[in-house]
Amino acid sequence: MSPLATLAYSRPALAAFGAMGLLWGTFAAALPDLKAMLGVDEAELGLLLFFTPLAAITAMLLAPAFGAAMGRVALPLATALMALGFILPGQVWAVWMFPLAMACAGAGTGLTDVLMNARVSAMENARRLHLMNLAHAVYSFGYAGGAILTGAMRGAGWGPGWVMGVMGLLGLVCAALTLERDGRIDGLRKPKDGTALPLGLIPVIGGGIVLIAFMTENAAENWSALHIEKTLGGSPEEGALGPAMLALTMGFARLGGQWLAGRVNPYTLLRIGAVVAAIGAGIASQAGSPLGAYAGFFVMGIGASVLAPTAFSLVGQLSHPEVRARAIARATLLGYFGYFFGPPLLGLIAGTFGLRAAFLWAAFMVGAVFLLVPLLARQRT
Repeated sequence: MSPLATLAYSRPALAAFGAMGLLWGTFAAALPDLKAMLGVDEAELGLLLFFTPLAAITAMLLAPAFGAAMGRVALPLATALMALGFILPGQVWAVWMFPLAMACAGAGTGLTDVLMNARVSAMENARRLHLMNLAHAVYSFGYAGGAILTGAMRGAGWGPGWVMGVMGLLGLVCAALTLERDGRIDGLRKPKDGTALPLGLIPVIGGGIVLIAFMTENAAENWSALHIEKTLGGSPEEGALGPAMLALTMGFARLGGQWLAGRVNPYTLLRIGAVVAAIGAGIASQAGSPLGAYAGFFVMGIGASVLAPTAFSLVGQLSHPEVRARAIARATLLGYFGYFFGPPLLGLIAGTFGLRAAFLWAAFMVGAVFLLVPLLARQRT
């Protein structure tokens, strides 16, 4: 299949990945202004953000039922709810309202994430294509675009209300692009007649790798702007360039991973990615200037880029076709504990020991991938 045909075929799922990246990139780059608007420190902000994963995990548990009930419009509806949820954090006028607003954003993200990963896995195995790296590359480019646009708006004096509102509307445009003639995702719900095959350990181990990848990746994306602005004395534009640098690097590296898929042993790719990501996080933690932090994010992005897509793809390939959608949903649920709990946990570490220590902790976390890769390699259903 030609590159253009591949893009056309995967467009609905890619639009969802792009929307999620755009909205989370906006949030990461706007975080310094949201923090100032709320009048809280890093540790307090980290606690406020814990409401986001609670809502997201609840939504992920409900996602299979939601997907089965909504049929072909499940992914467009979930993406639209996510976009609307991200408008709310910039509109609050009291601290107690912020966790509720972020819970709406988290719930929309949880629904979208399960459905879009399951859709990509179905597309991969229907046409024998490798699409996970491409899809996650689109997420990264969307994240970078959201961060860069947010930095420009912040530099022009726009407040978080306007920034989050405008980017939420762009997210709704992406939601419209997820519509397709036959977008139903089969196999999300477990049969109740006793014929269901067991999921086994594949989604547990694969989800563990995704958890580590997203805990490191998303924590760095969400707190890199603050690290550059507070620790290293950078400007708002320089701060926004931190998450943008990480996301752009991951986007281009994932395009490279799309080419490498099928050519390099996936388990070797996971090990190499973990080493490179840990080195990059260590460089960012010890940086003495914004330029040094950018170098760390560049290296970190190259390594982290292949971890989650490769793990998701392996879960889909190793699982029996009848349980593939449920296995992807289970791995997504486990993996996104890291996606959502990473940023608030990093905030608590930063509030106690400083942002340098928080990024150093991220470097050590990636090393755990080495413990899980051989376990995943031995699994079959």
